[in-house]
Amino acid sequence: MKSIRIAVVMILVALLALTGCTKGGKKVASEANPGKTDISAHARDNTVYIGVAQDFDSLDPHHMTAAGTKEILFNVFEGLVKPDSSGQIVPAVASDVSRSADGLVYSFTLRDGILFHNGQPVEMDDVIYSIQRRWDGNDSAAYLKALNVIKELKVEGKKLDIILSEPSNEFLAALMDVYIIPKDNSELETSPVGTGPYRFVSRSVQDSLVLESFDSYWGEKGRIKTVVFKVLESADGLILGLQSGALDLVAHLSSDQTAQLDEGFNVVVGTMNIVQALYLNNAAKPFDDVRVRQALCYAIDRQAIIDIAFDGYGVPLGTSMFPSFAKYYVDSLTDYYSYDPEKARSLLSEAGYPDGFKMTISVPSNYTPHVNAATVIAEQLRDVGIHATLDLLDWSTWLSEVYSKRNFQTTVTGVTSDNMTARKLLERFGTTTGNNFTNYSNSEYDAVLAQALSESDDAAQTELYKKLEMNLTENAANVYIQDLADLIAVRNGLGGYVLYPLYVMDVSTLFWEN
Repeated sequence: MKSIRIAVVMILVALLALTGCTKGGKKVASEANPGKTDISAHARDNTVYIGVAQDFDSLDPHHMTAAGTKEILFNVFEGLVKPDSSGQIVPAVASDVSRSADGLVYSFTLRDGILFHNGQPVEMDDVIYSIQRRWDGNDSAAYLKALNVIKELKVEGKKLDIILSEPSNEFLAALMDVYIIPKDNSELETSPVGTGPYRFVSRSVQDSLVLESFDSYWGEKGRIKTVVFKVLESADGLILGLQSGALDLVAHLSSDQTAQLDEGFNVVVGTMNIVQALYLNNAAKPFDDVRVRQALCYAIDRQAIIDIAFDGYGVPLGTSMFPSFAKYYVDSLTDYYSYDPEKARSLLSEAGYPDGFKMTISVPSNYTPHVNAATVIAEQLRDVGIHATLDLLDWSTWLSEVYSKRNFQTTVTGVTSDNMTARKLLERFGTTTGNNFTNYSNSEYDAVLAQALSESDDAAQTELYKKLEMNLTENAANVYIQDLADLIAVRNGLGGYVLYPLYVMDVSTLFWEN
């Protein structure tokens, strides 16, 4: 019976891949095939066309929320410091960074001759403005509360001392997200200006974003002159773009998508550094009952999901942390819930649902990996009497209804972090945290979280974060699935793609081979 069921699921996943995303039983029209393109023209023009599955939520670096926006605008904006490809925090707008022995003073030296994309020199006033604009003490981005320890900003020429009220292990990581912008730029949404290797040229909403290599960049300049990001929110639109020659690179593809490509592409395999899960609205019945949540965990066979929907690519997860954040990662939590449908049925009966129940899985339709995972999950849940219906939403609707308004039962999506600390992944589950879209509320979790955020000893803080991971697992806050494999289709002749241990796409390293 199980082998038959798996075969049915594989057919469903294959149909989704072939027909595109559907809603209400109707096919969503894919973007038109723009026709065969002379690929060599891209190389001659030193231009790269990159397909992305979602539009940009904001071009203001202090207001962007979506991980897909941040991974692209990484090329445009920089802070005093930024991450490199090994995950280390390195100087950017600042040329030198130091920390006092007591951990209370961070000193930064403004880089000589650094320019904004509009040609204006970066002044210390711009740095102070950017810090104050990004942090107002009540920022909804929880991890930025690491900036609350700022006591005083002291300027002496090109040197800035940031004096803290108490030592903080996470301050420098949070500062990476304080992008330096001109103090007199009031049109960031339409004319963003940063200091990165690429400058903004134009944007057409729901269509494209164009960047150009910044000739006056302080560091190693981007080798590709023009990079065009094409927004194609249907899975088949992205593949058609690659097949036609209209696109040269697409990241975050599924294995069934890459299988449709010919030998003209190199598929780079990495991990997304993202926690894919069936996220549960803990405030909605029946998911407010821990026994129901635990039953879901036992009812899901994560390895089967990875094997069926992802051809075996992916790393199973048991909590809200991924392996690349090695010092925080608790590998033993991966197998905390074994696949045990009988145990799931027993817990459901104990919770008052002996015959199961109906539920809805809201999924952003532009993300094939999430749609495919949800398809397999829905089929697996049938074995324990739970009848799950997929509700495929366009990206903007998902952001509004699920993430912002929390108007959902369950959803399959991914959560990530763009700095190398556990805080951003774990603080979101605090009861009063603004981005706690799952409505997880646990007094013990809140107490340990408060202790972790105030702990100045790195080793002690790391152990507290591990306790938070254990809490999420034991209480089945969500049904954790995997760290998604990142399959990047790169056209032959285009070199230099570099994988980061963060959710970043660095286009400055790309080049057309001779």
